Amino acid sequence: MIFISNQVQLGDWEVEMSAVRAQGAGGQNVNKVSSAIHLRFDINASSLPPFYKERLLALRDSRITSDGVIVIKAQQYRTQEMNREDAINRLREMILAAGVVQKKRRPTRPTRSSQVKRVDGKVKRGQTKQLRGKVDL
Repeated sequence: MIFISNQVQLGDWEVEMSAVRAQGAGGQNVNKVSSAIHLRFDINASSLPPFYKERLLALRDSRITSDGVIVIKAQQYRTQEMNREDAINRLREMILAAGVVQKKRRPTRPTRSSQVKRVDGKVKRGQTKQLRGKVDL
């Protein structure tokens, strides 16, 4: 079981993980050992609540395919277990981030006193600059 929150959990059958060879530097270890993890999670076929599904499918993320499958490749660590844990944590963070609802911004206006202070500051600054001009004798 993968716990997203108190109310949301994912079954192990919903997440497909396969071990692949990592890319990049690492020498003989990278060439021999399949330590990277390729995680696939089908949003539409999952047991997530509809709210999470809609939010995830609406994301403009390169890790989400056009079919609605999240693909995460974890290859940061040397061991397969740590990469598996990293991939699951990244999936969990992605689902949690999709569930966050932004608070609607309520437009505000500056107070009268702050407007007066701003204009006074501008006038004072303008007077200072005016004093820098040429002096007529």
